[in-house]
Amino acid sequence: MKVRNSLSSLKNQAGSQVVRRRGRTFVINKANPRLKARQG
Repeated sequence: MKVRNSLSSLKNQAGSQVVRRRGRTFVINKANPRLKARQG
């Protein structure tokens, strides 16, 4: 699956995790909860 550019920029933030849930790709960040994204 291609990962969108917006996800890769969020992925590089401190404390970010890329998670696969129910076939979707999420970026979550417990340190800064505003940085959330979803693809798929």
